[in-house]
Amino acid sequence: MRKIILTLAICLMATTNIFASFANPDVLKNASLKNETIYTQNLADENTQAQTIDAKSSVLIEADNKKILKAHNEHEKLPPASVTKVMTILLTYEALETGRIKKEDIVTISEHAASMGGSQIFLEAGQKQQVSDLLKSIIIASANDSSVAMAEHIAGSEEAFVALMNERAKELGMQNTTFQNATGLDTENHLTTAYDIALMAAELITKHPQVSEIANTWQDTIIHKTAKGEKEFGLTNTNKLIRNYEGLTGLKTGSTSEALFCMAASAERENLKLVSVVLGSPSGPIRFAEAKKLLDYGFANYMSKESEPFESNVAVHKGEAETAAAINENTVSLVVPKGAEVTIEEEVILPKFINAPMEQGEVLGEIIYKTNGEELARTNLILSESIEKAGIVHNFKKLLR
Repeated sequence: MRKIILTLAICLMATTNIFASFANPDVLKNASLKNETIYTQNLADENTQAQTIDAKSSVLIEADNKKILKAHNEHEKLPPASVTKVMTILLTYEALETGRIKKEDIVTISEHAASMGGSQIFLEAGQKQQVSDLLKSIIIASANDSSVAMAEHIAGSEEAFVALMNERAKELGMQNTTFQNATGLDTENHLTTAYDIALMAAELITKHPQVSEIANTWQDTIIHKTAKGEKEFGLTNTNKLIRNYEGLTGLKTGSTSEALFCMAASAERENLKLVSVVLGSPSGPIRFAEAKKLLDYGFANYMSKESEPFESNVAVHKGEAETAAAINENTVSLVVPKGAEVTIEEEVILPKFINAPMEQGEVLGEIIYKTNGEELARTNLILSESIEKAGIVHNFKKLLR
C-alpha cells in the first residue's frame, strides 16, 4: 500500500510539473479567431456633401474610438482661443469625480482671476462664488475670470493648473499641444491642433456626459455674491448651434484676433457620437456653418453598431475548474460606412492556459474588431467569475479519474 501511495504521489507531482510548464506565461502563445458580420445600409451620396471647409484646419472624429472620418490640416499647430477651456472643464469634472473639489465649495476670487479680460462675468477680487456657478459660467458664457478662479481652486495657482493641463494632454495623446493658460487668451506658444482638441472633447463628452446638460442651456443665471450684496447675473450661451442642430451635445466656441473663430462641436444620433473641430474660420457664422457641415457629413455617411457579446473558454491550471470563461469587458461602438457590405472581423487574443487562483474581472486578453485590416475598436477580455486554486485532495481525485 505504501508503494502504491508513493507511486501515485510521484505521478501527481509529475503531472503538476507538466501542467506548470504549459502554464508558464513565458511560453504561452496567443490564440487568434475571426468571426464575420455583415451590415448593409443605404449610402448617402458623398458628392452632395461639401468637400472643403472654410477654416485653417478641421477634423471630424467618432468620439468613442477617436477614428478620423474627415480632416484637413488636422495636425497643424494653431492658437485655439477659448476652445482651450475644454481642457479646463475636463479637469474640473475629473476633480469633482475624485472628490478633490465639490460643487458646493466656496471659491474666493483672487486679484489675478478678477483681472482677466475678454469674455467674463466680472468677478471682483475677494468675491466668494460656488464651484457650481463658476463651472456653469465657463461652459455657457466662456468666462475667463471663472476659468482662472477654478484653476486656482483646483491646483493652487494658474501656473500649477496649466502644468496639469499639459500632463493630461500627454495622457490623451495630444502630441502637438502646449497650453500656457487656462483661458485661451492669445499668448506666445499657446498652441494645439484640431485633432488634439477633438481628442480632449471626445474624452469630456464620453466620460462626463452630464456636461451636455449645461452646454445645451441657451440662457441661465447665477447669483453674484460681493461685499455690496447679491444680485442676479445673466448667462447666454456662445454656441448658437444648440438652438437648431438635432442631437447636439455641446461643446465650446472661441475667438481672438490671432486665433480667429474656432469651435469644437459634438452631437449624437442613433448611438453615433461625433466631434467636429474647426480652427481659424474667418467669421462666427462661417465657424458654425463649417462645424455643422462636418457633423452632417458624418451622420450622412457613417453608422454605428454595438459589438455582440463574446465568450470563450480558457484552460485553467491548478484550479478547481478545468476551464474558465473569458468575456468582453464592454460592448464597443463599431463605426462603418453606410452603403456597402462591410465585413467585421473579430481577432481574439487569449492565452492557452491561465493559473489559478484568479479574481473575477481580471484581464485575460483582448478582442480587436477590424474591417479590411483596419482596426475599428478593441476591448479587454476578462474572467467571468473567480476561480479557486485546487487543493491536494482535488488534485488527487483528478489524478485517480
